[in-house]
Amino acid sequence: MGEAGTFEGMTAILSGPKPRSETAEQILEVAETLIQTRSYSAFSYQDIADALGIRKASIHYHFASKADLGAAVIDRYAERFGKALASMERDPSVSSVALLDFYIEPYLQFARTPDRVCLCGALAGEIPTLPPEMRMRVDQFFKAHHAWLAGILERGVARNEFTLPASPAKTARLVFGALQGALLVKRTTGDTSQMKDVVTVLKSQLSNLVTAGRHPAVRKGDIRRNVKSRM
Repeated sequence: MGEAGTFEGMTAILSGPKPRSETAEQILEVAETLIQTRSYSAFSYQDIADALGIRKASIHYHFASKADLGAAVIDRYAERFGKALASMERDPSVSSVALLDFYIEPYLQFARTPDRVCLCGALAGEIPTLPPEMRMRVDQFFKAHHAWLAGILERGVARNEFTLPASPAKTARLVFGALQGALLVKRTTGDTSQMKDVVTVLKSQLSNLVTAGRHPAVRKGDIRRNVKSRM
C-alpha cells in the first residue's frame, strides 16, 4: 500500500538515521513523558536533569536547545509508530479490521493512564507557541496518520471488510479526530468509558464484521508487544 512508508519517509526526511547514546535516549524518554503529561511549555531542562540525576549541561550537550529536543522527541515517536504499523501491514493475511484494532490500541492504553495522551495530540494544543521545526513535524505526523488510516479503510472496502459512511479520506478524518478528542475528554473527566464508547461506535459504523467476530484477528500478544514499542 505504501501508507506506512509515509511514516518512515517522513522520519527519514526530518531526522535521518542518527544513532543516539544511552543518555540521549533517556533524555528523550523523559521529555516525551513530560510533554504527554504536562505540555511542551510546562517543563524545563532542570526537570529532566532532576529526573535523571544529571547536570543540565549534559542535556545541552545532546540537544543544544529545547526546540532541538522537542523536534527529536517527535522524530523518535513518529519513527516508532511508523515501524510498528509497517511491520503489521506487510502481512497480507492480517485483516484490515485487525489493522484498525492495532492502530486504536495505543489510544486505549493512553486512556488507562491518569494523564497521558498522544504526543502530537498534546503538542497540537500548543501549535501557536511551538518553534517552526516542531509545528512542521506535528503537521506531517497528522498527515501521515490520515494517509495510513485512509489506506487501511480503502483496503478494507476492497476486501469487503468495511462499509464506510463516506470516502476513505473523510472517514479517516472522522476516526482520527474522534480518537484524539476522546483522549482529551477522558483526560479532563477521568472517565475511561469515554474512549471505549467512541471506539465501539466507530467500529460498529465501519463494519458488521467487527461485531460478528468474523475477521482474522491480530493476536493480543502481538498487539501488546507492538503497542509498547509505539508508546
